[in-house]
Amino acid sequence: MANTLLRRTAAGLKRTAAGLTAGLGILGGATGASAQDGATRVTATVPHDLSAMGMFMNADGVVKAVILGLLAASVVTWTILLAKGLELRAARGRLQGSLDKLDDAISLDVAASQLTGAGDTLALAFARAATAERALSDGLPAEGVKERVILRMERLEAKARRAIVRGTGILATIGATAPFVGLFGTVWGIMNSFIGISKTQTTSLAVVAPGIAEALLATATGLVAAIPAVVVYNVFARKVDGYRVLLADVSAGVLRLVSRDLDREQAGVQNALPRVRSRAAE
Repeated sequence: MANTLLRRTAAGLKRTAAGLTAGLGILGGATGASAQDGATRVTATVPHDLSAMGMFMNADGVVKAVILGLLAASVVTWTILLAKGLELRAARGRLQGSLDKLDDAISLDVAASQLTGAGDTLALAFARAATAERALSDGLPAEGVKERVILRMERLEAKARRAIVRGTGILATIGATAPFVGLFGTVWGIMNSFIGISKTQTTSLAVVAPGIAEALLATATGLVAAIPAVVVYNVFARKVDGYRVLLADVSAGVLRLVSRDLDREQAGVQNALPRVRSRAAE
């Protein structure tokens, strides 16, 4: 009786074990199929091209607009660097040549005639302004003539400074705003990435990483636009300071000639001027 009961219990345990084994096999197959389907969906979602151009093409429209705007600002920066750099170099060279002529001239009339053929319209404008003021102030006290000539020189200097810095203010604007514009593109892209996470209901890094990388591309582009703009602006600031010094030297040279001519007139040595010119020519 006991043996029969033991045989029946053993047979029941075997049938239970077989059922559990079959159930685990079915569950394992279903889990494997589900994991394979999830991997297939992730592979289909993640773009294969994660280069800069690939990320740009897969980015949101707003992020694309931000990147294109920042690239355009970078082109403007390099264009200003080339154009304004050549302009400053040429202007400084002309002023230096005119300054040498002013130092060698014995009178304002001689300096004006030399500057006429030199091609430096700015220094010639200084000399002509001083000559015009002398003509208008003929017979008036020398001190008043000098003061009025100084006023004309100051206005011409201010006009020349405004002309030479025209176009460089945009560099300061690009340097100050480009990082924030890039940050706006990054925030927008990350926001879209989180919206995509909520739609797909997955937090897999393989799904999130491409969208975040596309967003960070906007920040990188903003830095690429901002850093050269700041550097170029600082370089131009130093060069413009040197240009202003040359302007002041040219103005001082013209004033020196005016003062010399006025002193000659007061001393009554106008007739000695031709002899001075002939000795200078020799």
